[in-house]
Order: sequence, then structure tokens, then C-alpha cells
Amino acid sequence: MHRHNRLKATIAWALLAFLQATAAWAQTSLSAAAGQETAQANTPPGAAGISILSARSSGSIPSTTSTPATPVSDLAKEVEELKRIVQQQQQQIRELQTQRGAPSLVPAAQILLPRAIETGGINEQESSKQQQPDLISGSLGALPQANQNSGSSDERVRNLEQRIKGLGPISFSGDIRLRAEPFFGGPDDQSQQRARMRFRARLNAVADLSKEFQAGLSIASGDISDPISTNQDITGFYSRKPFAIDQAFLEYKPKWFKQADFVGGKFRYPWYNTELTWDKDLNPEGAAQTLAFAINTPVLKRIAFVGFELPFAEVAGVQATDKRIVQDITYGGQVQTTWQILPKVQLSAYSGFYDYRGADSIAFGQAKASLKNPQTPFSGVVPLANPGPQSTVTITANNVITVGANRIPTGVSSVTNSQFASRFGLFDNIARLDIDTGNAKVPVTFIGDYVQNTEACANLGKLAPLPANTATTTFVRTVSAPCDSHARRAYWAEGRVGRLQQKGDWQAGYTRIYIEREAVLGGFNYSELRQSTNVSEHRFDVFYQANKSVQLGFTSLVGRPLASSENWLTRLQFDAIYIF
Repeated sequence: MHRHNRLKATIAWALLAFLQATAAWAQTSLSAAAGQETAQANTPPGAAGISILSARSSGSIPSTTSTPATPVSDLAKEVEELKRIVQQQQQQIRELQTQRGAPSLVPAAQILLPRAIETGGINEQESSKQQQPDLISGSLGALPQANQNSGSSDERVRNLEQRIKGLGPISFSGDIRLRAEPFFGGPDDQSQQRARMRFRARLNAVADLSKEFQAGLSIASGDISDPISTNQDITGFYSRKPFAIDQAFLEYKPKWFKQADFVGGKFRYPWYNTELTWDKDLNPEGAAQTLAFAINTPVLKRIAFVGFELPFAEVAGVQATDKRIVQDITYGGQVQTTWQILPKVQLSAYSGFYDYRGADSIAFGQAKASLKNPQTPFSGVVPLANPGPQSTVTITANNVITVGANRIPTGVSSVTNSQFASRFGLFDNIARLDIDTGNAKVPVTFIGDYVQNTEACANLGKLAPLPANTATTTFVRTVSAPCDSHARRAYWAEGRVGRLQQKGDWQAGYTRIYIEREAVLGGFNYSELRQSTNVSEHRFDVFYQANKSVQLGFTSLVGRPLASSENWLTRLQFDAIYIF
């Protein structure tokens, strides 16, 4: 359909250009005729060798040359007919433009045509004046003579600007962070000790398409196989670093139901959380819906309901009779309330549930056959970073060569299956207390988060059986750690004072983090921990607003695995952040 309309438009443009040229020729002819009549009026009687056109409607006066004069009335009719045809073509082009829905990217064309000529002939008084053309404007139509080079770079820039303006107001923001990060302590083999430089770069663009629709696009640095970090290590022999899509969403806030909000794509969290369950650098994908109501009571101020559907993997069946591609997905929701419990004390309470359907695909993505053969079950796809210490059951296939009665390993291995011993249905409850101290620069905030996995060790009865060995392959099942259904709780306690808004502002905080082995899904929570679960951690941080766009920060993270005599691993972060 679009190709057909484009062909019609092309033909119309070509015909219109031809008509414009014809009209210009007619204008030239009329100007010449008017000039001849003026010359005749000023020529003395008896002058010879001059051919004239009569101003009377009775016809032409014989010329001294052998070329007959063209009747003016016939020429006027031809010009009127050309004018009518041009107007018809303009109307057809407008209709084509409406069908295609494309805005006009250039100013309305102005087509030069001669002034309308009376049927009775040219007025003698006007014949002595220079003929002035009329301007007939079209909403599309051919370009004026002075703008024939529509493919020039300047024209393309103007067209792009018009298209951008058509998207509505666009706002840009972002930040660049430089970080120095040394590690001390940890295991006796010093495997965690290092000192590295990192950077983070993010760029955001948000367009208000209308009063109801908003679209956003963000790109960020970082390892594309790591969904919970936008940090990029300064390494790799000065190679170029990846920059990938971090957000791409469309949001709808209906005017007819102002309490509702709908968003889809890859977007920021529409629900409230801490990094006990979701890292702040992760942007979920899928759809979310929010209903929020302001409550005008002395105590209860707000209540909201958030629902979300977040697919995270597509998995194909491997059975001979079932090779369907199914979607692994997280379903969740949260109830939010805000209470004014004292004149200067506000309490916010959040209660939510996250149901991870098909979490074994995450275990599959995190699995590696061995350190020397880091093959994964996803052919052609990078592995998922940050495998957690949850109880995981992995089946590895090892290639062998059979010589007589002996099977000799070739050293090549691959993962055929990996599953969590637990399922993950997380019941998450958060309380936040905001205190107005009377000094706007020194607010105080306390946050507490308690989460429990209601399905710890629930997957043990659904583990895949170990395949039988063959002449070329042997299969081995390994268990990362025994599954304890009681190790299903996690805690987060945070205190913070100060703000970061204006030059000279500062903020300091302390956080205590405690996560049991099966409590949360380790691939998506706080990326800076000693390990994602089965960990005890302390975090101290302080930030200073050097000016409106620059922050300086220091963070210390001290952690180690639970029930371990391992030395505490100390991780220091020195940050310089530019925000625009």
C-alpha cells in the first residue's frame, strides 16, 4: 500500500513539474504579446516590418511578416485550463499525503502562474504595465525554482529538525562516574585482592509525545552479560568499550483516569525496593501498571497498587514431542501506603511479592562447564554474569575416547542442564521513616527491608535425571551446596542523614545487610556484595556535592560468607561523578 501511494505521489510530482514549466511558458508568451502591443502603440504610422497583436476581441491585424498572430482569447483559455489542472493535482497530492500520514517537511510550494485573463481580451490600460504573476499556494506541490536541490544536506537537516520537533519536547540527562576500587583481605589465597579503575557513562532521552504519552531511551556502559552493573573496567588493552540500551520504554498516563499509569518496554522500577532484592542498575523488561490515589485524611496520605509482568528468557523444549518455546517470567505486585504519623515524621510501607516462573533458565545461564572450558548451554549467547551461591544442581557432559576397556577424557566438557534446588517466591516488606529535623539540609531517613523466600528447596523433587553414559560421553552431577529450607530469610537495615541537591550539601549512611543462602535470587540483587547470598555485609558511605553537577563520594563495603572463618573482605570505592 505504501509503495503504491509512493508511486502515485511520484507521478503526481512529475506531472506537476511539467505543468509548472508549461505555465511558465504561457507567462512568457503573454509577456511577449503585451510587449508587442505596447510597441505598436508607440510606433509612428507607416512604420514597417513590425508584427503586432490587436487588443480588440475581433481577432488579429495582419502583420508585415508571414507569421500569423495567436488569438489572445484562446491563449487565455489555455492558461485557465492549466491553472485548473494544477489545482486538481494539488488536491490529489493532499489526499495522498493524508493517506500516508506524513507531515509536510518543506514550506508550502508556491507556483507561478500568469494573472487571469478576461475572455474579452487584454485590457489596454494594463497592457502597458509589466505583467505581475499570481501566487497559488499548495500544501504540498512542486518546490519553487530556488529550492530544487531537495536532497542537499541542509534540506535533510531541516527535515530532521521538523521530525524531531514533531516528537514533542525532548529532555536529555546523564552522568559520568570515575571510580578507584581497591580490595583487601578475603580468602587466604588472596584471590579477591585487586585494585582496579572503573567508569560508568549513561545518557538518557525522554520525549513528551503528548499530555498522555511519554517515551524514553537510555544507553549505558558496562558488560552486556551483566544486568546488574553499568560499570566498565579500565582494561582490555585500550580496546573500545561496549555501550548498550539500558532503557527503552513507552509510558501512558490517561487524562481520563489520572490515577493510572501504564509502562512497557525496558524501564525503571515502578515499585519501591532496596538492593536486597533488586540492584539499582537493573532495569526490568516487560509491562507494569500502577493505580495511585491521594487520600485526604489526617494520617493516611496515599495508597497505590502496582502490578508487573517481567519476562526474562525464552526456552525451547527438548522432548521429541514437545519443542515449544516458552517464556520464563516474573509476576509481581506491591501495595504502597504513606502515613503522616507525626507533624514532621512520615512513614511509608511497602508490601510486595515476586514470583519467578522458570528460574532454572537463570541457573542455566550462569553455569559453566569448567574454568578451562567455560562453555554454556546457550549456543552463541554470552553467559549470565554473577552466579550466586544458592544450592544449584548441574549436569556436565565430558567427552571421552574409549580405548579397549578404558575411557580417556578429552578435556572437553559442556553443561547439559543446571537447576536451582529452590524455587523463588519472595515476600518482601519494606518500611521507610522520613524525619524533618527542621533543617532542610539535614533530613534523616531510616529504611528496613525483610524478605522471605516462600519456596526454598521446593525444586528438589523436579530435578532432571542423570543421563546414562555412552561410548563417547560421560555425565556427572554436581551440587554446589546442600539446600536448607530454613536458610530463606534476608534483612536490610539502613540509616541516612543529609541530602545531595545543592552545592555544599552532604550525605552519610550506614547499611547492615544479611542474606541467607536461599533467601533471594542472587543474579539480580546488589552487585557490590562479597557474594550475592549467604553473606553478611556492612556498608559505610559519605558523599559531598562539590557543585551543582559534581559529586565526590567514598564507600566502604566489608563482608564475608555466613558461617565462615574467612577474613573480612574490604572493598573501598572512591568516586567522582559528573551529572548533567
